[in-house]
Amino acid sequence: MSRSALPFNTVETFLVTARHLNLTHAARELCLTQGAVSRQIAALEGWFGFPLFERHARGLRLSPQGSALYPELQSAFGRLVTVAEQARQQQTVVRLKAPTCAIRWLVPKLVAIEQRHPELQIALTTTTEHSVNFKTEPYDAAIVFGTHHSAGDLLFEEALTPVISGSTPCDARLDGATFLHPTRDKTDWSLWLTHFSPDAPLTMRKNQHFDTMDLAITAAMQGLGIAIADATLVAEDLRVGRLVRPFTLSVKTGASYRLLVRASQSKADGLARFREELVNPASRDGASPGEQRQPRAHKAVLQLKPHPFMQPDTQ
Repeated sequence: MSRSALPFNTVETFLVTARHLNLTHAARELCLTQGAVSRQIAALEGWFGFPLFERHARGLRLSPQGSALYPELQSAFGRLVTVAEQARQQQTVVRLKAPTCAIRWLVPKLVAIEQRHPELQIALTTTTEHSVNFKTEPYDAAIVFGTHHSAGDLLFEEALTPVISGSTPCDARLDGATFLHPTRDKTDWSLWLTHFSPDAPLTMRKNQHFDTMDLAITAAMQGLGIAIADATLVAEDLRVGRLVRPFTLSVKTGASYRLLVRASQSKADGLARFREELVNPASRDGASPGEQRQPRAHKAVLQLKPHPFMQPDTQ
């Protein structure tokens, strides 16, 4: 006849009670009631089939069986705690700094990395800064953005494309549309429009400005207007239909997102695994390095045909 599993939580209760030989003191240390301590001791005695304590007028004393069992359980429990602590110390905490604009792309990847590698704990800090200084900042890794970066690993190049809410009809007349800018100026939209209509300047009459691209994208999802966004950052939103590209044209800006990793002997293995997962996720799925899944084109995407809301400025 098979025996039920050892009620593990009762072992610590027994060890603490055996050390104090006093239910009140044991209950205080364990943050339990005296009744709960008594019930756990009774459960362990029932599992072993013999009493662990003898009750007398002045308190408790170990039974002969309890006296024999106490040092053995104490030693085994101590070894278990030591092994657990060693395993916990093997976990690598990766302190990652990343620009807020990259969060849409980054967070799903971090979730997947932690699921595949439980030994990695990623502590993410978001910022509007696009650089890092490992000499003065406490990070193990950072995602940086800009045109002047050449160190580290290339994650992807910025390529701008207009996006609107998936619930906005692509064939509607939107000549009064609002242009959503990811910065306080109109640089990104102006760059895209220059490539879209180089011979006929286009005027943006209604504009809203945001501090980050992520905020502009969110506003577009809510139907406030049309945002200019990085195609990679919104790939998942395009795939599931939260956003739609009314034009197929995307324009590279010359800027890129790159991963920098601090040199660290104590975290070398963990940081190497994190870097490999973030830089080369395709190799795990059997795809060639650098190959990325492209979102399906929306059936209403126009082949460089101007949308009705974008009319050349004839004034």
